[in-house]
Amino acid sequence: MEEFIEVAVKHLVDKPDEVQINIVETEQQIIFELTVGEGDFGKVIGKKGRNISALRTIVFAINAKEGGKRARLDVID
Repeated sequence: MEEFIEVAVKHLVDKPDEVQINIVETEQQIIFELTVGEGDFGKVIGKKGRNISALRTIVFAINAKEGGKRARLDVID
């Protein structure tokens, strides 16, 4: 899952080397904290939040198929 998010986001941003994902696991969910380079935050969010919404939908669907804990994708500014 982490690899999928990283590859997808690196194709959206201008500074792919600065993409970092931190995984925080709690009892009920897995949180993927995404950090991008300066100026790339808006590209990940997209117009009216469409890019991040699509990424979150895919992450949720993949995780639901695999079963287990609930997944969440957060973009850290």
